[in-house]
Amino acid sequence: MNIQYERVAGLPAEPLAASFLHLLSSVFSRPEADLLAELHYQHARTPLLAELAIDPLHEQVVGCKLGYERKPGHFYSWLGCVDPTRRGQGIASELMRRQHDWCRDQGYHTIRTQTYNQWREMLILNLRFGFAITGTLQGPHGLTIVLEKSLR
Repeated sequence: MNIQYERVAGLPAEPLAASFLHLLSSVFSRPEADLLAELHYQHARTPLLAELAIDPLHEQVVGCKLGYERKPGHFYSWLGCVDPTRRGQGIASELMRRQHDWCRDQGYHTIRTQTYNQWREMLILNLRFGFAITGTLQGPHGLTIVLEKSLR
């Protein structure tokens, strides 16, 4: 299967916007309207960068990785997911590589992310990519694991 990768400043436009929102909603089990409001809120605060994995045959977003500048030199990798039917094909790894390469090119030296223990595949991927667990926080859905990676 052929996957195309695309970088979008902000949120994707149609025809990809609907499948992007549907993907996030189905993976995170949240209503599309709530996610859309949260995405717009975050983008208004700090512009988002979206790395997208696209199935060109069906014009569908099958994976994504969103982030934004946390503070100068620090990037926050905020949301990411891959369609469950497309996992195990290296899509998440490629999205992460692309995000980290872009961050290096833009002069960022640190990336931070957070995850929950329930998302073990993401936790393991982050560890494989050189993230270190730097702490935990009590989040709205349980204990949040905080990870950071130096890009130097």
